[in-house]
Amino acid sequence: MSTILYLTQIRFDFGAVRWLAEECERNGIRKPLLVTDRGVAAAGLVQRAQDALPAPVPVFDGTPPNPTEAAVIEATEQYRAHGCDGLIALGGGSSIDLAKGVAILATHPGPLVTYATIEGGSPKISAAVAPLIAIPTTAGTGSEVARGAIIVLNDGRKLGFHSWHLMPKAAICDPELTLGLPPMLTAATGMDAIAHCIETFLAPAFNPPADGIALDGLERGWAHIERATRDGSDREARKHMMSASMEGAMAFQKGLGAVHSLSHPLGGLPLHLHHGTLNAVVLPAVLRFNAQAPSVIAEHRYARLRRAMGLAADADLSEAIREMNARLGLPTGLAQMGVTREMFDKVIHGALRDHCHKTNPREASADDYRRMLEESM
Repeated sequence: MSTILYLTQIRFDFGAVRWLAEECERNGIRKPLLVTDRGVAAAGLVQRAQDALPAPVPVFDGTPPNPTEAAVIEATEQYRAHGCDGLIALGGGSSIDLAKGVAILATHPGPLVTYATIEGGSPKISAAVAPLIAIPTTAGTGSEVARGAIIVLNDGRKLGFHSWHLMPKAAICDPELTLGLPPMLTAATGMDAIAHCIETFLAPAFNPPADGIALDGLERGWAHIERATRDGSDREARKHMMSASMEGAMAFQKGLGAVHSLSHPLGGLPLHLHHGTLNAVVLPAVLRFNAQAPSVIAEHRYARLRRAMGLAADADLSEAIREMNARLGLPTGLAQMGVTREMFDKVIHGALRDHCHKTNPREASADDYRRMLEESM
């Protein structure tokens, strides 16, 4: 049996941040904590959110590039100190995921690891979670419409937290907030969205609506990522990239796969690597591995991916991704990002235990993951 749920109210438009006060009122949030990072604050976007509210709200701007348990604890202390009753997440996936961690910890007994998916914690996340409104400022993770969060715990593991209760009560998708995004961040987050659309489409679960959404997101993302990277003020390209990001995450409920099984432990290394960049770099090797999955996946689904990307019927998908990464100026391999072969054992250990491992269309062994890592170097 497949469970198919689409639960989030989405406000999508240029200038959509103007609806923030209305969404707070609709969801009974009277004193929110605004969770963001210093870069977003420096860009003036926090002030734009504050201007959309009837009165100033407290701000936590200490979100790190990869959200950590320590930052969740710090933000939770601020939430309690100010007597907050809800959250506004403003930023990329890191800020939104960190806010989801606060939504859990502010309303449930700790420690945070209790609620990690692979620790059997999902059923322990209850409807008591603090209500969250998510406003993305990048077009990549789609966390504003997703039921999960990825957080680096104090023990060094990068783990997922999943529950329908973590779904933001509202997503405010305002492409205008992404117009100032630097080229390399545009490219990295855009390839993150593209990887999400591809990987969730290849996941074997039966979910036709998610398949259709993923393919539409892929078509938009692939057609507009170079335009958005070249010209940050291209409003049409920014709109389609934000849509691709949102759609990739709406399709998440099918599951992801080996790309994320690898990128999660790679992101937990003390190198502070960007999640979207990691997805872009390992995606070609994973596509080659998955091409050996049963023909109904490899042949039929790969053909549909090529059509959505506007590629020839006999095009090499892995090579197309590699060439796109190069055109965008992203790293050509993991070695360029500081990853060494001495790190492989730790990454493979994490990949085999990752919550995305079992939803890949072809189950990977430790040796398979090692080959994928080697090919991605």
